[in-house]
Amino acid sequence: MSLRERLIRQLTTSGPIDVDQYMTACLHDPDFGYYATRPALGAAGDFITAPLVSQMFGELIGLWLAECWTRLGRPCAVRLVEVGPGDGTLMGDILRVATLVPGFREALEVWLVEASAPLAQRQQERLGDRLHWVGALSEVAGEAPVLLIANELLDCLPARQFVRRDRAWAERLVGVDADGGLAFGLARTPAQGLLPDAPPGAVLEVSSAQAAFGAHLGRLVADHGGAALLIDYGRAEPGFGDTLQALLAHAKVDPLACPGEADLTVHADFPAVLAAAREQGALTATILTQAELLSRLGVVERCAALSASRPDKASQLARQRERLTAADQMGELFKAACIHSPGWIPPAFEEAA
Repeated sequence: MSLRERLIRQLTTSGPIDVDQYMTACLHDPDFGYYATRPALGAAGDFITAPLVSQMFGELIGLWLAECWTRLGRPCAVRLVEVGPGDGTLMGDILRVATLVPGFREALEVWLVEASAPLAQRQQERLGDRLHWVGALSEVAGEAPVLLIANELLDCLPARQFVRRDRAWAERLVGVDADGGLAFGLARTPAQGLLPDAPPGAVLEVSSAQAAFGAHLGRLVADHGGAALLIDYGRAEPGFGDTLQALLAHAKVDPLACPGEADLTVHADFPAVLAAAREQGALTATILTQAELLSRLGVVERCAALSASRPDKASQLARQRERLTAADQMGELFKAACIHSPGWIPPAFEEAA
């Protein structure tokens, strides 16, 4: 029995579920969920992330982390945490750069937070087994300051969807249609709670999981010191829109077509994440685009240096930089947000503070 068949049986018996519950089943069902059983990253997979586009991305993030460590006073111990490490490429690039900064690599206690067993195995194959792997951020132990990176994690955290009708909001649900297939519908009773006004037809996405993650990061850096860098595609201002999408072999497919076989995402709600972090006593910087972040960290100069050392790779490196920073590629859609402890400002965010 496939996940689709099981969901149809469940929904026929028990009734519709919300989009949050549907996403959770598709991504994390232990027997059929995408991340539990078949995550496929890279050119031959379903999607590609910035660390897989170019080593420049991971190298610049590594230097950002090293400069954060310096601004924190070069503590003798710091917890370097990556949440959702993918195939380990980003952490590999970060640790390579860390050895170039005297004392930094020696200060690092590295934690990888990974809920997917297949991905954790790939990370261990790439990085070795002398790091710490845990299944949830709450399992990261210790009292040292924290430097945390999460690249394309927020978009995997599920959200509920609400559709504005004439005078009220109705929650979007997933149920079974007259033909016995999965279908979207609206709850019959109006949604309760404080939801904003909007024109008819507007779609509002609310992710308690994203907000909870922001709150956890806020407590973590406020209590122990440090910073968290979040990079993802999403909105920098509150807004409306249906951003639910499924990716299979780098192509968008119907989110209901093949549950568990495609990566299912929604846009990161950066304003809600940062607001939740501030409520816990942390500070946040103005949101940057990925292009702004990488430009301030020196992507142009790094590309030029790599091209000078490998002239045969110059055109390839230029294409990679374009992919990371161009407005019509990853540069504008992807945003960078920083949560940090009081008393200092992380690099690249000074002008945005």
